[in-house]
Amino acid sequence: MPSQVVNARIRGFICLNAHPGGCAANVSGQVDAVGRVLAQAGGAHARVGDVLVIGSSTGYGLSSLITTVFGYGARAVGVCLERAPQGDKTASAGWYNLAAVHRLARAAGRPVTTFNGDAYSRAIKDQVIQHLKASGARLDSVVYSLASPKRTDPATGVSWTSVLKPLGAPYRSKSISLGSDQITEVELAPASDADVEATRKVMGGEDWELWLSALLEAGVLAPGCRTVAYSYIGPELTYPIYRSGTIGKAKEHLEATARALHARLADQLGGAAYVSVNKAVTTQASSAIPVVPLYISILYQIMKAKGTHEGTAEQIARLYRDHLAPGRMPTLDADGRIRLDDREMDPATQSAVAALWPQITSENLFQLTDYAGFKQEFRALFGFEVPGIDYAQPVETDLAI
Repeated sequence: MPSQVVNARIRGFICLNAHPGGCAANVSGQVDAVGRVLAQAGGAHARVGDVLVIGSSTGYGLSSLITTVFGYGARAVGVCLERAPQGDKTASAGWYNLAAVHRLARAAGRPVTTFNGDAYSRAIKDQVIQHLKASGARLDSVVYSLASPKRTDPATGVSWTSVLKPLGAPYRSKSISLGSDQITEVELAPASDADVEATRKVMGGEDWELWLSALLEAGVLAPGCRTVAYSYIGPELTYPIYRSGTIGKAKEHLEATARALHARLADQLGGAAYVSVNKAVTTQASSAIPVVPLYISILYQIMKAKGTHEGTAEQIARLYRDHLAPGRMPTLDADGRIRLDDREMDPATQSAVAALWPQITSENLFQLTDYAGFKQEFRALFGFEVPGIDYAQPVETDLAI
């Protein structure tokens, strides 16, 4: 078993390695955060039976796995696509996250099974269904939390790549160069019809619908099963690159898919399908979107000062506590969505963001925003700069899920 000192290898918004000790500490921190949020409800809460988390290794998907397993005692199946350790090369952060989840789950006597492969493929869907049938599981909750930039259509073999582009006209805005920590200006050309369609194919609801159709046909969904997919709207400040751009068109398709799935599940199982609109958080995906790192840095500064900031674990624990736990009925907006971004979109918070935005320069970036916190949180995604970890010490890197 290789043991080595692991130092971060970061290029812009990409980290090329991961620290297993830091990732394990992150997972333990999320377990604790879930416990704190659920304790606010007081008393015992109902158990979630069987859960499937599609995209279970990082971000909101990882927090969904942690919340349902350690907060609600679920028997869980997760699907991810992560890189295993190889020789002196570390595994991906998601691999180490799940290694920690499995270790903690075994200690708590809570079964967790992970399938590592292409969640878009029919082969992985079939493997998951075979496992569910063999184990006698019937899913009470299905979480769809994929954030891959590419997808191969299992029916046609055609591969699609999503793009971050505005619609109709070029988009110009200030942003942060993550390599130099400087305020820059970005300009993005408008999307073509092919760009819009490719992004819809990757980030819309098509694969979510394929998963639920396969699970329904296989008879592995429990009566009353509820499924949720995650989305984001954000402020008008980011609309051109997000909600009014190619990603926004894909999210509109995701929401239309939720309505169609809701009708099917209600009719066949008395179940439901929802889209949960979550707040902006630091992820590798969000870090790659122009404008968003600067927006998040300003947002964090304001929300932390107000005491309203939440990470992914706090968000998903609140989602289940207030909306999706057994016996709970979700509160929906006029478009039928759960709004976990309510604290981010608080008018006073957004007014403060808008007031700070034009003031930010390279010279005052660290003083007027929480860019330092954003950078630390980004590195922590990969297990680096996590409090309590001695990075000078060798660490075992060949860990199994």
